[in-house]
Amino acid sequence: MQSNPVVGVRKPSAKRQRAVAPPSVALVERMRAQLLADRRQRDATLLAVLAYAGLRPQEALALPWHNVRDRTLLVDRAQSDEGPKTTKTGRTRSIRLLAPLAADLAAWRLASNRSSDDELVFPTTNGGLWRDHDWRNWRRRVFDPLATGAGAQGMRPYDLRHAFCSLLIAEGASVVEVARQAGHAPTMTLDTYGHVMADLDGAERMPAEARIRAAREAEVSGKCPPEAPTPSQPGQSPSISSKPTPGLEPGTPSLRVKCSTS
Repeated sequence: MQSNPVVGVRKPSAKRQRAVAPPSVALVERMRAQLLADRRQRDATLLAVLAYAGLRPQEALALPWHNVRDRTLLVDRAQSDEGPKTTKTGRTRSIRLLAPLAADLAAWRLASNRSSDDELVFPTTNGGLWRDHDWRNWRRRVFDPLATGAGAQGMRPYDLRHAFCSLLIAEGASVVEVARQAGHAPTMTLDTYGHVMADLDGAERMPAEARIRAAREAEVSGKCPPEAPTPSQPGQSPSISSKPTPGLEPGTPSLRVKCSTS
């Protein structure tokens, strides 16, 4: 035969074998805190981007700094061995940039000394784009032991994407809005997260940013001993400092503890 007669036929999508189990924010924060404790700020920020912006791993690896906006992340490319390529759907999308993630990205940019907007947010050690073997090595050497140590053996980096979608659902976002942010069709959103929506039906709505902040506060409080109360003047009651805890986004109230994992 001179050509393949089915080359133009679109392959049907595979049926999902099991319901997704979105990682909890508490689990994400436990993993992030461990990476920061191990002085892996790049990896901790990558973890946060996957979990709190819902990027596909290849989209996160190809993200340049000029696509990190004031309130959104612009996703218009993905990583490949041949260089940047179009996204899986071939479309560009803007994703809401949650305040805790914005603070993580700002801290990482400062620490990595990346001044050019054209540079990658998550480059390799030589400043280039990851290749497929770089990603496989990172999963095997960094992510898999991290997930196992956090009690989530078998979890994939891609599964962190489900955490973002579940955060939007818990806020009360519509199916269309969740699909737009995730970068797939509303029907796929219903097929993938229908059971999550049913579980959260009637539950109290909580903003995603507040949920992340609460999980970070709990993670820090659970690892560090409380400080001794500051002596107060007679007739005055002890108070909590109004200064933000180092490492958290501006405006976050001080915690009763100080810990480097934040």
